[in-house]
Amino acid sequence: MTTTSPQSDQDVLDDIRSHEPAKVILFNDEIHTFDEVIMQIIKATKCGQSHAEALTVEVHTKGRACVFGGDLLKCLAVSDVLEEIRLMTHIEM
Repeated sequence: MTTTSPQSDQDVLDDIRSHEPAKVILFNDEIHTFDEVIMQIIKATKCGQSHAEALTVEVHTKGRACVFGGDLLKCLAVSDVLEEIRLMTHIEM
């Protein structure tokens, strides 16, 4: 007979946190071109060109924008892709 040990409190909290809504915030910089940012947003979020353009304009004019929302694991994946070209991101919960 196989028994499984109960999850620790930390494991339970980590599991809950991974399913909570989170947001990927992208920050403006003076290094990347609009086209670079647009293409990376499309790559990271699988959104369309016009949506990526609108997000890029928002980042440029407001200094930051929420470019993706979802569970934490998906947000981490999106953030990783954005950071491939050294864009600055932050995940909010």
